[in-house]
Amino acid sequence: MKFVDQAEIRVEAGDGGNGCISFRREKYIPNGGPNGGDGGDGGSVYLVATENLNTLVDFRFNSTYRAERGHNGMSSDCTGHKGHDLHVRVPVGTMVYDVETDELMGDLAKEGQTLLVAKGGWHGLGNTRFKSSTNRAPEKATPGTPGEHRVLRLELKVIADVGLLGLPNAGKSSLIRSVSSAKPKVADYPFTTLYPNLGVVRVDELRGFVMADIPGLIEGAADGAGLGLKFLKHLSRTRLLLHVLDVEPYETMEHPVVSAKKVIAELGKWSQELLDKPRWLVLNKIDRLQPELVEERCREIVDGLGWTGPVYRISAMKGEGLKDLIYGVMAFLDQENEAGDQNDPQPEAAPNSAPSPEDGEE
Repeated sequence: MKFVDQAEIRVEAGDGGNGCISFRREKYIPNGGPNGGDGGDGGSVYLVATENLNTLVDFRFNSTYRAERGHNGMSSDCTGHKGHDLHVRVPVGTMVYDVETDELMGDLAKEGQTLLVAKGGWHGLGNTRFKSSTNRAPEKATPGTPGEHRVLRLELKVIADVGLLGLPNAGKSSLIRSVSSAKPKVADYPFTTLYPNLGVVRVDELRGFVMADIPGLIEGAADGAGLGLKFLKHLSRTRLLLHVLDVEPYETMEHPVVSAKKVIAELGKWSQELLDKPRWLVLNKIDRLQPELVEERCREIVDGLGWTGPVYRISAMKGEGLKDLIYGVMAFLDQENEAGDQNDPQPEAAPNSAPSPEDGEE
């Protein structure tokens, strides 16, 4: 399925039903009075986040969504049926913008989260509503109000715990293939990754995390060069970035330190927030070096970057060092989860609070 991370749709809520003008007409009941019922409210349009979708491609083919109009009121004081609401499913991680105002309406980041994007119109009033002691036969009713119409821009930011960052052909796709069931394209030429790939990395039966691979960055990406900048937003939700670096780049013959600094510079141009995220250095393709040269080469790269964070040496193709990397990432994420739980404020019971219905009182 083609990966699409942005789409524009039109949503139209249902109009409210009109009120009815009617009078009671029955044998032997003269001057029966008004009995026109109210109309029904129009249906509203909601967006609902679901994990069963991972792309916005469906919205390229169906771009207009309408909720049902409220039914008109009827005689005998019958109220019109309310229009059915429309629930549109979108992938988890979808951000919703109003195109006209460029306002962020909501961020659907959790399964089942619901966002009202177009409210249905209010029902019209029947003539029964207008009867009084001085006006016993009102010939007045109100129409239903129009439902809201909006043009929305949907932007998908994939939900992942760990993001892979690096130049084209650094081995990011090979890494995610080796540690998960994801099968991105791998080849010996750059830009084989054209859209983000997600993979679930299982550490054991109960623990795991989601890894995201995006197209590689090149120099000038912040000015629109290459593909990576377009997809950098998908790393904004990650908790950890793995900067994958080729220790022996045959393709460009550029020193890894120079390559790494280019990526870091482009990252900073695009988003300081993304640059400030926890970032680890992953030195890939060590199998290309003679065993006695691996230590010297890796030390040269670390010193050249002035790197003080965690460093892992791996060969994604041969599986070397992957176990240590995966367990290290899992330990970091577990620590983050524990810190988040401790920082969450615990609700305190209100003193002298009234007993709830569960305590046996209504």
